[in-house]
Formats: sequence, C-alpha cells, structure tokens
Amino acid sequence: MVGNGEDPRIVLERLIAERGENYADLSRLLNRNPAYIQQFIKRGTPRKLDEEDRRVLARYFGVAEEVLGGPAARSAPPVKMRSLPAVVTVPRLSLGASAGPGSLDEDERTAGVMAFDANWLRHLGVRPQKVSIIRVDGESMAPTLNDGDEIMVDHEDDAARLRDGVYVLRLDGVLMVKRIALGPRRGLFSVISDNVHYPDWIDIDPALVVIVGRVVWTGRRLV
Repeated sequence: MVGNGEDPRIVLERLIAERGENYADLSRLLNRNPAYIQQFIKRGTPRKLDEEDRRVLARYFGVAEEVLGGPAARSAPPVKMRSLPAVVTVPRLSLGASAGPGSLDEDERTAGVMAFDANWLRHLGVRPQKVSIIRVDGESMAPTLNDGDEIMVDHEDDAARLRDGVYVLRLDGVLMVKRIALGPRRGLFSVISDNVHYPDWIDIDPALVVIVGRVVWTGRRLV
C-alpha cells in the first residue's frame, strides 16, 4: 500500500523492491543513464522527478502520480495502490541470433528493456530473471521466424532439458537460431533450418553445440 505524505523517494524504492525491479532497468525505461533512478533515490539528484518521468513511472507501477511527487488531485480520495497486473522488465540484448549463414556477435550488453505482465510470463512457464529478448537476423527460419523478429529466450531451458523445438545456440562459435530435432541415434541431434533453401546439420555431436536457450515467444512488426 502507498500512503499519503510519504517521501516520493521512499515510495519509489518500496515499489522497486516489491516488484523485483532494479534501478538501471527503470532508468533505461525513462531513456535516462543507468544511474539516474539510483541517484534520485540515494542522493536526491534530481530533487524531484521530471513531469514526464513521473508520468511514465506512475503508469508503469499502477499508482497515482501524487505519490511520486506530483500535484494532489482536488477532492481526491486517499491514495492506494491500484489493483493492476504486476509488470516486469526483460532485457533486450544488443546482439542478433542469426537465422541466416551465422553471425559472430559476442556483444551481449543490454540495449534496453521490454515490459511484460508478470502473470503472463508465469503462465508461459518462465522466470523473468532468466529470459531475454534477442533480434533475429536472416531468413533461414522463415516462415517461423523472419528477419527482424524479436524472440524471447528462456536461458534456463538449456542442454539439460533439450527436446524438439527452436533454440538459440552457438555452433563453431557462431550464434544462431535454429530448430533442434532429436533423432533415433541416442546422444545425437540435428540442427534444422525451416527455410528449405538453407542447410541443415544432421546427427551432430552435442559437444560441438552450446545451447543458449529455448525460444518461447516471438513478436514482429507488421508492414
């Protein structure tokens, strides 16, 4: 619950703790430097949130702007936390999983975040802290995945739980997204391109492959 008259910094810090968020991801949500929210809460810099930043954070956490330092609404009832779905952020990594010949992009820095309903992720069977969003490069997985699609990768669903499905993997140091098919020969599997114009790797040694995670969701832009 959020009460009246509390310091907005205390309120924001409690909201962050309750939702399992972190300062850096919220700062990126505001298109600020990663230390912005931490400096606001811990150092009092800035002295108050920018109006647009306050509006975004209030909407994100489902609270009234007043509790984050906004002006009080006239004749407003006591401010309480709204009963809205909890929202969590998932990092977008600044690399592309190649669905073409393969790319050697080792740069796994966070390039931003995407917000998802925590309950939806739970029904999807993943933990927010164990997934990330990666961009697809190339057309070898078309029509399942197209160039530019965003995919959610469950990093807990790795080689220990390997089964038929679409995975992000490294083969010979090349990051790619491919379909894995378990075959009749125990201990071997095939790496398949859904696009018939691209090659497959049949019955390969699992020791040659590093499983990054299983693809559990995809989103794409309509043009």
